[in-house]
Amino acid sequence: MSGGVGRYIGLAGIAAMVALAVAGPLLVGHDPARQNLMASLLPPLSDGHLLGTDHLGRDMAARLLAGARITLSLAAFAVVSAACLGTGLGILAGWTGGIADRLLGAFADGVLALPGLLLVLLLAAIHPDSWWTLYAGLALTLWVEFFRMARARTRIVMAGPAVEAARLLGLGRRHIVQRHLWPELSTQVLTLAAFGAATVVTALATLGFISVGLRPPTPEWGVMMAELLPNWREAPWTVVAPVVCLALTVACLRLS
Repeated sequence: MSGGVGRYIGLAGIAAMVALAVAGPLLVGHDPARQNLMASLLPPLSDGHLLGTDHLGRDMAARLLAGARITLSLAAFAVVSAACLGTGLGILAGWTGGIADRLLGAFADGVLALPGLLLVLLLAAIHPDSWWTLYAGLALTLWVEFFRMARARTRIVMAGPAVEAARLLGLGRRHIVQRHLWPELSTQVLTLAAFGAATVVTALATLGFISVGLRPPTPEWGVMMAELLPNWREAPWTVVAPVVCLALTVACLRLS
């Protein structure tokens, strides 16, 4: 598969997931939190439940789409925050140099020395089962990659003849950023954002599965896997469904 075709497939897949997540309540028509123990572990296409029900009789399709809203919104907020913070600080460090560059570089190296998942675990331990804690931990983990890329590219661009000519012509910083710096950074920022979103989706599911991130009854994919794993022999489709959602989301983000 060529890179261009794969990218279009990934973007189309992400767009479809976002559309389904947003329109989920209208499409499914079931409350993801409503329990019905008399209808537990129903197979797909049973009694109005498109993907069946879980061990508490909750609609699987409704819970999967609710989990998509949680996962995609957290990934979007974390990546956008990390991209803005990291790229901005990277441009500042690469542009000014000197003590600002050294201090920011040392701080980024210190954050990078701490495993990202460990940082998220520490914050989650302080305030468990919190969307905002996970958001902060994941954003603080991701910003370093944007910072290092932006700082390196800014140094190269600022030392180039195009920027030197712009300075000699008396053109301001805004012109340099818009015409010379941002075109060099934009493609790499978008690539890092896609990979960072895939990292967030995987980390969120991992933390939910080990009961460190979000916890039941939150309809998050990792939490759902942990809840439904004891029923995999009796109702394997309930475990497979969140795994497939997670795999497809990560694959589409990687392709895009």
